[in-house]
Amino acid sequence: MAARDYGQYSGITRAMEIVGERWALLIVRDLLVGPRRYGELAEGLPRIPSNILAARLKELQAAGVIRRAPRSRVIVYELTPYGRELEPVVLALGAWGFKAMGDPREDQIISPDSMTMDLRTAFRPDVAAALPATAYAAHFGSADLLIRVQGPSLDVIRGDGAADLAFSTGPDIRLLISGDMAPDRAIESGAIRVLRGPGELLRRFADTFHLAA
Repeated sequence: MAARDYGQYSGITRAMEIVGERWALLIVRDLLVGPRRYGELAEGLPRIPSNILAARLKELQAAGVIRRAPRSRVIVYELTPYGRELEPVVLALGAWGFKAMGDPREDQIISPDSMTMDLRTAFRPDVAAALPATAYAAHFGSADLLIRVQGPSLDVIRGDGAADLAFSTGPDIRLLISGDMAPDRAIESGAIRVLRGPGELLRRFADTFHLAA
């Protein structure tokens, strides 16, 4: 039975009953990046109470959105095919929410999984298809991501590695992705710090990942 019953018979109502509870869609968002152990989900959502995380996982399992699976002697949570159908919905919500983000609060963090999904949201495969293959090593505070773009394909994994351009930044990455700050200005102001590689490649990054605010 749904955790919340809105008393209406419609597809949108049923969807809200399944994923409309607080934290549910953020759990789905992180699982769209890949299977996660319970502790990894808790780490990526540092403000979620443990009892709420357990309840949401139970509810999403009951609805057929996620499942428990054994992996290398541990249990992970992963999306079912039905759950993966939420990906375009999550990406569309990310693009919609980007328009209202504003400046970050001091207590807000960037997690590796949240940034991965933000990059998927901003990725423009049509633009990338016309550009040379490029790898970026991006350090968003404590979230380190290796971003590989090859034609219209995007691959984002955790960690550092060989890259054409390595840079560090924080929430100011929003200004670059929105086009509110030009790449040259982002470097000059210190909003983005180039660690390795030619800084002019930041223009390619900005062209490849763009969402109008």
